[in-house]
This record gives sequence, C-alpha cells and structure tokens, in this order.
Amino acid sequence: MARLRRFHFNFPQRIAAGLLALFLIQGLWITGHQTLSDRDYQYARCGRETWEKPSPLAGYYTSCGNIRDGILAYRMAGLPLTLNLLLQRGLDLFRKPEDRVVQPSAGPASAELSVWELRHQMTHVLLLLRLPFLACGCVLGAGLWWVTRRLYGNMGGYVALSLYCFSPLILKACVSPNPDIFAALGVYGGIYTCIGVAHAMQGPRRKWRPRIILLTVVFGIAAAAHIAALPVAALLGFVLMMWIAEGRRSQILPVVLLASGGALLLVFASYGFSPDAFSYVFRSASGFLSISLMPAQRFFSTVSNAGIMIAAAAAGLLYLGVRRSRYFGNTAPLLCFLVLVVLVTTGVQSSPWLWSLPFLLTFVGGVFADGFESQRGRIFLVAAASLVALQIIVCILSLPSLA
Repeated sequence: MARLRRFHFNFPQRIAAGLLALFLIQGLWITGHQTLSDRDYQYARCGRETWEKPSPLAGYYTSCGNIRDGILAYRMAGLPLTLNLLLQRGLDLFRKPEDRVVQPSAGPASAELSVWELRHQMTHVLLLLRLPFLACGCVLGAGLWWVTRRLYGNMGGYVALSLYCFSPLILKACVSPNPDIFAALGVYGGIYTCIGVAHAMQGPRRKWRPRIILLTVVFGIAAAAHIAALPVAALLGFVLMMWIAEGRRSQILPVVLLASGGALLLVFASYGFSPDAFSYVFRSASGFLSISLMPAQRFFSTVSNAGIMIAAAAAGLLYLGVRRSRYFGNTAPLLCFLVLVVLVTTGVQSSPWLWSLPFLLTFVGGVFADGFESQRGRIFLVAAASLVALQIIVCILSLPSLA
C-alpha cells in the first residue's frame, strides 16, 4: 500500500499513457478490419480445451496434440472466450429461451459449442481472441517506458516508447495469436529483473525476496511462451548480474537456478500438471536454436521500420564515437540485442528477432538521452523528433497491410 501511495500519475506518465492508448487504438483498428483465419480457429479451439475440458483424443493434452510451441499463447487466446461463454450461460438463466445467446445444437443441453458455432452465437469473437495479445503489447510498452525512464530520464523514455508504439512489427505480433509477444515480454522483463535483483543484492536481504519472486514469475512467462526463451533470458541475465553484483557473485548462480526452477514449475502448472504433456516439450525439438543473419537482414531492409533503422544506425555511430555513451546502461541492451537478433528456432516456428526489438529501442533511447544532455542537445532533439515523425508516418501508411 505504501508503494501505491507513492505512485504519481503526473505529466510524464500521462504522455506515456497517451502513447500506449494510440498503440491500442491502432491494434483495435487493425483487428476491426480482420477476419477469422484458420490459425485463429486453431488457437481458439485448443486454447478453450486447456481451460474447459481435456482432449477428446486419448493420450494428448488437446486436439492440437501435446502443445510444444508455447502453451501460454493458447491459454491466453482461449481464456476470454471461455470467460465470455461462462458469463453468457449465466445470463441466459435469466433470459427467455428464444432470447438466449448460447443456443446449444441438437443433443444434450450441456453440449459443447465449437468455435464455429460460437462465431455465429457470440459477438466479438475475433476481438476477444486479440485482447490478451494487445494487452501484452501494452504491458511490454509500459515496461519499456519504466526501464528507459529510470535509466535515461523522461526524454529517453519518450523516444523509446514512441518508436515502440508505432512499430508495425510489434503491432503485427499483437493482432494475431502467437507466442512471440509473450516471449518478448518474458525475455525483456526477465533480463531487467535480473539487473534489479543484482542491485538489490548490494542492500539488505529483506529486499531480495520480492524481486526474486518477480524474477521467477517473469521467467515463467518466458518459458510458458517459448521454452527456448528461458535459457536465453537466464543466461543473458546471469552474465549481466555477474557484471554488476560485486561482492555477491557467489550467490548469483543459486538465485538464477532457483528462479529458473520456479519458472519450470509454473510451466508444469500451465499444462495442468500433466507429466506427459509437460515432458513432451523437452522430448520435442521446440527448444532448439541456431544462428543466422537472415532475420537481421529482413528487419533492417523493411521500409516500415525506416525511422527505427535510421535511429538505430545513428545511435550505433554515437555509441562508437562518443565515450560518454559507452556505459553499462547502454551496453547491456546493445549486447542483448546483438545476441537475440541472430537467433532462429529450428524446431518450431518463432521469431526471436522480435524479442530483441525492445532492447534495440532501449539502446536508442539511452544514446539519444545522452545526446540531449550534450552541448548540441537541440540538434539531437530535432533529429529525434524527426525520426519519430518518420516512423509514425510509415507506420500509419502500413496499417492497411497489417489487417
């Protein structure tokens, strides 16, 4: 409660909230111009099965099989539909039979409704499918704002969040069921929570526990979204913790292992404590990773990323040419970006390069924040505003292609 009383929704927070509202409006506009796809039906059907009933196929967790490409995305896609269905069934008890929203097909009154039947009997099915992913995108943006503002001040946070909220790649990941936006949240949050734990380890032990619990939860999100995201986040977080936790380095490995073990327990719980479905994640090839420059080439050759590309190139030149920009706050996100952007998954379809984008924007925000405080601060301010305006323009122009 004391922490809540210290929270202030002042002018900087209002600007950040406005940017996130614009991000949400774009996502809702794209959603309003989409139609249900086969992928939507798959995520809706199998996501509902994880909440409502076991698989009709003996020996499998859902009719999709033993899910190995991120159980969290399926659960989040199915949760709004399941809750809405329960709500409508409850309200139908007070409606006349002819006015009931959920009209079961021929058979018992408790007959299960397929997603195809729900499409005709319940409104906003497509929106309900998208809401968890749009909400995750907003949470990731809020986390990006919180990190960059604490590290670089308001202006650095504005630059990073503005580029994020008008990134077509992020929007695309938030307007279709997929595990990558949740994995990006888990990796970004996990690594910066590791840094927070390392800083807390310099103080009294009473401050360790809540951050370690938070680290376990964030690692759990990463692992449940994509099992390969857990070792990536844990390894990068461990390296950065070793960098800054002087005098406590012997305690870092136990902390990371404890959080990783707790994360695996959360993944086990997300599979309904089914040993067979949980073990299949490790028996399949879902955690296999390789290295390739193709994702980076595609990212930096996409016209819809023009503002981000130019800003990243300028930030890289300034980082190499200006010594005051080469410190831990800028080096850490750059290191994470360079590692993540070249990863590819070989066992399941995924986009680890998307996990790297928040780190790139953090790096850009940090370097430009250093420029704002230099003698040529006005020049940097004009340049940053121009790049953000360019990214806004190309993003708005690319919205129809995302629908």
